[in-house]
Amino acid sequence: MSLSLADSVLLAADPSPSPTPSETQSPRVPSLQDAQESATNAAGWVEQNWSTWLAIGLRVLLIVAIAVILRVVVRRSITKLIDRMNRNHQTGESSAIGGLLVNVERRRQRSQAIGSVLRSVASFLIIGTAALMILGTFQINLAPLLASAGVAGVAIGFGARNLVTDFLSGVFMILEDQYGVGDTIDAGVASGEVIEVGLRVTKLRGDGGEIWYVRNGEVKRIGNLSQGWATANVDVTVHSGEDLDKVKATLDEVAEKMGAEEPWNEMLWGPIEILGLDSVLLDSMVVRVTAKTMPGKSLTVERELRWRIKRAFDAAGIRIVGGATATLEEQPADPTAGMAAPSVYANAASPQSAAASPLTPPAPTSTTK
Repeated sequence: MSLSLADSVLLAADPSPSPTPSETQSPRVPSLQDAQESATNAAGWVEQNWSTWLAIGLRVLLIVAIAVILRVVVRRSITKLIDRMNRNHQTGESSAIGGLLVNVERRRQRSQAIGSVLRSVASFLIIGTAALMILGTFQINLAPLLASAGVAGVAIGFGARNLVTDFLSGVFMILEDQYGVGDTIDAGVASGEVIEVGLRVTKLRGDGGEIWYVRNGEVKRIGNLSQGWATANVDVTVHSGEDLDKVKATLDEVAEKMGAEEPWNEMLWGPIEILGLDSVLLDSMVVRVTAKTMPGKSLTVERELRWRIKRAFDAAGIRIVGGATATLEEQPADPTAGMAAPSVYANAASPQSAAASPLTPPAPTSTTK
């Protein structure tokens, strides 16, 4: 076999014989000199970068410390602000009406809900800002992170839009003090007494004892029957022939007596007024009686007022009509009303009766062959 010129040059440049495939290379054991070189390189890297890492660590520690201190200060300030608002509200309730308008449990739950929302928002803003500042300290590009967070927020907003709507509606209901614990409200979808106010759901106790869970986002309008005062209206329908002066005097006596008795004098926040004739019909008259009452006690006052008016009218001989119009008095029955008018058909021998009677069939005749 002859070798080419290139192969001869390569053999001359590398005189060491090439290892055969059967030979195995044993692992190289690091020596003391290698360990010394590695330690020297690590010490040199630390010496070159220690100032940078120390600055980054101190900056992160400072950001965390400021965030923790600011969060504690803000949360305590919010708590003190809520407590001060409650104390000022309590000192301003010097009148009896003011004390009845605000329920202690209602005020406590409202303040707790407002404080919880404000503290949660403050903590989220402070911690989120501190986290972004720490990531920026490590020279991390925040643009993709913020873009991803924005897309995720939009997706979550579309997916949980009902939850977000309920939460925001609950926050504004509490901040605006639309209703509270102990109030009787008409929320459209349900009505009853409020037993719990939450940021997402309001619990109502219905007239039959049932509990309604009403989502705050589903409430389009609210009628609060417990704020301010209520009005008791009673319409008294009497016969058109009654003496109006006697009717008014009887009603005045009932109103004066009821306003002086307990517990009606506490439920009535004003005198019972006789407004006068509300309508005049052909056979009846409607007299309206009204009174300003404690919130939620209008129906109780109306029932008692009707009871007393009925008893007073019976004693005075005043006739009360049961409906909007009076029932006409029955006239004595005519004894001839049930008798039929005379008719020619009553006589069987009359020509009319004979004409209306069926014809008799002819008698059969026999034939002989």
